[in-house]
Amino acid sequence: KEALKTVRWTLILKNCVCVCVCFSVILDSPVTEQEFLEQLHELNSKINYAKELSFRETLACSDIQDIVDRLKIKAVSKIREFILQKIYSFRKPMTNYQIPQNTLLKFRFFYQFLLANERTVAKEIRDEYVDTMSKIYFSYFKSYSGRLLKVQYEDVADKDDLMGVEDTPSLKSRNTIFTLGQRGAVLSPAELEGPILIPHAAQRGDSRYPYETLFRSQYYALLDNGCREFLFLSDFFMVAGNSALDLFSSIMGKTLSMFLKNLSTYLSDCYDSIAVFLCIHIILRFRAITAKRNIPALDKYWEAVLELLWPRFELILEMNIQSIRNTDPQKLGVLDTRPHYTSLSSSVQVCLRKLSVEVENFVLKMAAEFPSRRDQLIFLINNYDMMLGVLMERAADDSKEVEGFQQLLLARTQEFIEEILSPPFGGMIAFVKESEALMEKGQLDKLRTDEARITQLVRGFSSSWKQSVEALSQDVMRSFTNFKNGTSIIQGALTQLIQYYHGFHKVLSQPTFRSLAVRSELINLHHLMVEVKKHKPNF
Repeated sequence: KEALKTVRWTLILKNCVCVCVCFSVILDSPVTEQEFLEQLHELNSKINYAKELSFRETLACSDIQDIVDRLKIKAVSKIREFILQKIYSFRKPMTNYQIPQNTLLKFRFFYQFLLANERTVAKEIRDEYVDTMSKIYFSYFKSYSGRLLKVQYEDVADKDDLMGVEDTPSLKSRNTIFTLGQRGAVLSPAELEGPILIPHAAQRGDSRYPYETLFRSQYYALLDNGCREFLFLSDFFMVAGNSALDLFSSIMGKTLSMFLKNLSTYLSDCYDSIAVFLCIHIILRFRAITAKRNIPALDKYWEAVLELLWPRFELILEMNIQSIRNTDPQKLGVLDTRPHYTSLSSSVQVCLRKLSVEVENFVLKMAAEFPSRRDQLIFLINNYDMMLGVLMERAADDSKEVEGFQQLLLARTQEFIEEILSPPFGGMIAFVKESEALMEKGQLDKLRTDEARITQLVRGFSSSWKQSVEALSQDVMRSFTNFKNGTSIIQGALTQLIQYYHGFHKVLSQPTFRSLAVRSELINLHHLMVEVKKHKPNF
């Protein structure tokens, strides 16, 4: 008993000394001092230690619990006051809120302490931050968007500005409306991620900009602020995954809804196909930037914007196509030998070709994410096949776009066929290619000593080709979403296999190998072709 009593008093004395030091610092030192942060860590350890003693129901617990609780209350009070004051400072006009955010990140342990020891206060701080930042972002972007519109070109396309509409005095300059000119520069790296526009500076200089330039500035501000905010939330509030996305949405949701509403309003009366197309391009580039930064917070929003832009772009193009189809050339005003504005529609074609290139590059980047070449080829073939199907519904069969995707699809299909033939028949294929190269040089005798290899190839093919073809066929049909495309690939693979086996026959009929007894075990080519047809799926 005496020994236990001594141990107890030793623990009490030791903890009392530590608690006294901690009490003094927590009580008197400013929260920004390093010693306060150090003692807060110490207090957190004491709280956990007291919990452990309480769990064990030891007598020493009651001796320090009261002091620890009083220290915790004081620490929570000071931390709460400090963080709330930082959050309130965001509300001051002209405040660069990134500065107090950076300060909060230096003291991220404060929130961790609250979360562990006083969740009610932690929730209060989180709710106050969400409410404050939601209002700040909404107010800032509402004001910025409104001021941007004041420096937009006044001369914009309207519903009468179509390629095939009759000339009237009220029509805008057709050369301006249907010419890409320098507008495509907004997609250059220098402009795409350049500084945002300052509306009042533009107004002073009497500068005016097309819609896509204003759109780029507004959405780059959103991208930049959104990425920074998401990283802050994840770090300071210690959230990840869906929790981080939900917290981001609670702050930025009102602003994003406003953006979508404003865009929808603009598009409802927009007839500038070039502006809409360039906005689509801007969003595709911005989506790639956020993906590269590993910021998923805006992924759904980018999709929502594209779902507004794409249908309007298609509608404007269809309106222009219909207007040209119904045009009477005699009603288009005085004709001269200069290029007619309808030929300027080639700028839209240039845009579409650029988009086609961008889509192709994006698909290639996505394919690169798959670890195996086989899976990469399946992904590429499925996507090229789908894009080709969409193009052929809208474009002429001999258009450059259709021809380009047909070539891509054919090239990747041929590569895929070689890929799937390699595992079961790679040995024979390699032998045929090697032999044919030596035959062209008259050096086939170099393989005269390969009798064992040839015997193995002949007998291996004869014993397993049916099972291999069956497995290959099933694998292909599982891999491709378009049944017709899968069938075509199987037929191409079987045709290629027969050609290789025909080459195998041809090589072994050369004088170098005529004496080989295993030649009698080769499958008759006609018989092989008949058997292969049984494995071709009926379509």
